[in-house]
Amino acid sequence: MTTPLTLQSLPDLGNNITTPNYARSDLTAGIMHVGVGNFHRAHQAVYLDRLFSQGLDHDWAILGAGIKSFDVIKRDQLAPQDWLTTVVELDPANLSARVTGAMIDFLPVEAGAISSALQGPEIRIVSLTVTEGGYYVDAATHGFDASHPEMVADATAAVPSSVFGILIDALAARRAAGIMPFTIMSCDNLPENGDVARQTILGLAALRDAELAAWISDNVAFPNSMVDCITPMTTPKEIVLVAEKFGLADQAPVICEPFRQWVMEDNFPAGRPALEKVGVEFVQDVKPHELMKLRILNGGHAAIAYVSQLLGYEFVHDAMRDADVLGWYRHLAKTEIIPTLTPIAGVSYSDYLDMCATRFANEAVADRTARLCQDGSNRQPKFILPTLTDALATGGPMDGLALEVALWCRYCGASELSLDDERADQLRAAAEASKTDPQAFLEQTDIFGTLADQPRFAQSFAAQLAPLWTGSIRDALRNFAAVGAKSE
Repeated sequence: MTTPLTLQSLPDLGNNITTPNYARSDLTAGIMHVGVGNFHRAHQAVYLDRLFSQGLDHDWAILGAGIKSFDVIKRDQLAPQDWLTTVVELDPANLSARVTGAMIDFLPVEAGAISSALQGPEIRIVSLTVTEGGYYVDAATHGFDASHPEMVADATAAVPSSVFGILIDALAARRAAGIMPFTIMSCDNLPENGDVARQTILGLAALRDAELAAWISDNVAFPNSMVDCITPMTTPKEIVLVAEKFGLADQAPVICEPFRQWVMEDNFPAGRPALEKVGVEFVQDVKPHELMKLRILNGGHAAIAYVSQLLGYEFVHDAMRDADVLGWYRHLAKTEIIPTLTPIAGVSYSDYLDMCATRFANEAVADRTARLCQDGSNRQPKFILPTLTDALATGGPMDGLALEVALWCRYCGASELSLDDERADQLRAAAEASKTDPQAFLEQTDIFGTLADQPRFAQSFAAQLAPLWTGSIRDALRNFAAVGAKSE
């Protein structure tokens, strides 16, 4: 028998579930979060729930928001649960569940409702998880993509349809009313995510109102942050696990690893919750921490994703038991990724690599390799191509990074595998063409920018790709690992 998750049922839940020790009625909103997906609910919402459980900062609760069709689905799932979420941490030795109550409402998925709420002075932070590809970045220039159809439309729309257009209109209304602007805090896995959010906001604002854009530039803070918690997608299996293990009926539970990290620049003119009391690290410059995570962890996920699918692995932990896959990841990180990073006082990149490998191998998480393969055309430019660009600029080794791109190409050309990507048709066609002309894959300038014009990369990519079409994927890994071992 299971108990439906609601505020009323909290006192009836078992002792094996941690529940809020604060009254939800005591919370008031201070943060609007756009993109109420699994990662946000496993990460930011958990930190705030822990803070509220210490009796602190109850005026910083979350208002959920979103503008996509999947946001409607999530809102419909969470509404009967009074916006509560069960978070299960998958420690192999101790499965634990926590019901979080940090989100007190989820606004209707409608631009007017969101804009109206944003104009309230109590909203002092707007946080975002809108995916790595949701910031309208031009792949060639890395600047704002003013030609994107959604940005072109929002430049003149009376009612904008993008989250950035809605934020700009709300900032304009606050300015007119003499209300201090909110801080905009990206929580997406992007290099310099705050700077990217700022670039997008200012780029679109300049198309709408140059004077307003200048005011936003002078008055709105965009702190950079590094976020980390491996959070697989929820399937019926996880819903059943929560019901059977904890006796709880939750239609949208979150399953995650028992590790989370959050490092942020302390730049919040309108104030912030005291998140340092629950483990968040505030620093002056987050970029070195961010690059470490994006390149070793997220880049590592990219490195193992496509080859694992090509070798037939459904789960990440199974792939990490394969000595060839593990050796490929470790050698790539040691010989080509870590050399592009600047030292951080008190941080061992080797130890961090070991920790990432251990986290990937956590069987309880049961993360699927298919999840890591999603949206490669947006993830590769964030997690692999900047590392490759730095290696090329310094003359460093990059054959392994070229092999990673070649493995992605080979995966895109595998008709028997699902390709979950907004550019799927384009990628399939380019991969097919690369069988006779490797340059065809690199000439997707919306992904690679000008990297196709780099002879050292183009030649290495062609050399790495050819045997992937005709020979053994495993042999390619072993050959690279053998070369990497000699150079260590």
